[in-house]
Amino acid sequence: MARDVNGNPIEASRWKQWTSRLGGNRKPNAELSVDDPELVVTAESFDDSVAASTTLADSVWREDEQSVLRHFLAVPADAVDKAVALAAQDHYQRVPVPPAASTGMEVEGELFALARVQLIDALHVSQERSRMAGLAQRHGGTVLAWQVLQPPR
Repeated sequence: MARDVNGNPIEASRWKQWTSRLGGNRKPNAELSVDDPELVVTAESFDDSVAASTTLADSVWREDEQSVLRHFLAVPADAVDKAVALAAQDHYQRVPVPPAASTGMEVEGELFALARVQLIDALHVSQERSRMAGLAQRHGGTVLAWQVLQPPR
């Protein structure tokens, strides 16, 4: 199911549902899953001081397509479940941290990743970065990075 810029499901019209059945291949706005192994990183930032607009402008991210927005957080181990439960209210799911993502990161606490499907732009990535920073701080942790994942071309 397609998602809007806030990660909420968008109900497709009956016409769109019917015509999508005629396709066969993955469409640009096809349903994505946060744990789809075929997704590739199209934009990422491990530097909190770099604006989302700058990162997205310098990336291969495709603006008109659905994305998975993934955040890497570190909080004390006893706070992880509470943080994940709170993020789930906004359609975030806990996903595995790829081994390469944690290379070179200084982590205090337990490293974990939260992701959701949404249509993104620089404004909404910035809002989600702020939301994740608040979530991490309320649970005694920090946000380390964010990534945008999309199907390969």
